[in-house]
Amino acid sequence: MTTTAIPRPEPSEYVPYYETYISKVPPKGNLLTVLEDQRRETQQLLASLSDVKALHRYAPGKWSIKEVVGHLMDTERVFCYRALAFGRADTNPLPGFDENAWAPTGRFDARSLKDLAAELDVVRRATIALFSGLDADALARHGTANNNPITVRALAWIIAGHERHHVAILRERYLT
Repeated sequence: MTTTAIPRPEPSEYVPYYETYISKVPPKGNLLTVLEDQRRETQQLLASLSDVKALHRYAPGKWSIKEVVGHLMDTERVFCYRALAFGRADTNPLPGFDENAWAPTGRFDARSLKDLAAELDVVRRATIALFSGLDADALARHGTANNNPITVRALAWIIAGHERHHVAILRERYLT
């Protein structure tokens, strides 16, 4: 595991849109610990839900809980690939992705919540392993994704904030 902390990115390291997620992560503390704590907390939350409850949508046209879990996995994988590519000094621009097109084709509602939760757990463990293996130089590297400049460390913080954002929505809109 790296001894390098993953410092909070400066606003110049990402486009303003991502502040929505980065602002949800406490500014102090070890980001790798935050990612691990989130992994455990999200697993506990998902374990408390039935497959029937996980099909719930809080409004017509909104994702089910299972689709939210699928979206978390898809997004974390995409952001980790970006971090891996840029961390390895790949200068090729990377494309964006349309999460609204991906969710239905993921067929997450057809899977058990237990299976989805297990996969999310594996994805998060891989995320932690990836960022644990990056040194300060790799974390500071940058690239272009979805036509926007971003650093590797910003991607790490966005991953944490993105999950925090969606888990809050689950608690506020789906589980009340």
